[in-house]
Amino acid sequence: MSPTSWDGLIAHLRQVFGAWPDARTGDNTHYRMEDIGGSAFSIFFTQSPSFLAFQRTMQQAKGQSNVQSLFEVEHIPSDNHIRQTLDPVPPETLWPLYDHVYQSLRDQSIVETFRAVRDTILIALDGTWYHSSQKIHCDHCSCMEHKSGQKTYYHSAVTPVIVAPGRAQAISLRPEFITPQDGHTKQDCELAAAKRWLEKNGAT
Repeated sequence: MSPTSWDGLIAHLRQVFGAWPDARTGDNTHYRMEDIGGSAFSIFFTQSPSFLAFQRTMQQAKGQSNVQSLFEVEHIPSDNHIRQTLDPVPPETLWPLYDHVYQSLRDQSIVETFRAVRDTILIALDGTWYHSSQKIHCDHCSCMEHKSGQKTYYHSAVTPVIVAPGRAQAISLRPEFITPQDGHTKQDCELAAAKRWLEKNGAT
């Protein structure tokens, strides 16, 4: 099985999900972490917020759903169970997935096809918001204060990708979260996060 084939990627995906820390106890562990992670991942893959409800209906009507056939999920948990179980899981536990895909593409010389200016690898680092609210916030939020006095709390990250001129594809690398840093009084920013990412990953 090729590590970059669909089956190979899904197998590694489920292996990483299965190693996630599980804070559940007692009878609350009916669903495997692999199925919880696979169900959550499928929502982003299909970009449909009602995907899981649709899949459960399909499973009842036809005996099997796309979540089962595509992501090998045996039992589809509820949306609330997914959120409650995955909230305590540190996002850094997903980093091995990025490394696995990059290393597999490198081993097959696919990364070499992205070489561009003077035979270099070009990495674009861009910041993106993935949550914002004027009410909901936590210790990891950044904050934007408006002239009106209102505050917007948000989560953001620098998302590095390998790019090349004339290519529509990009290779995603480990992100770096923009979040309050211990021992720093200034709010974190894209530039500081990009520098941290380069320090951690530049040698690789």
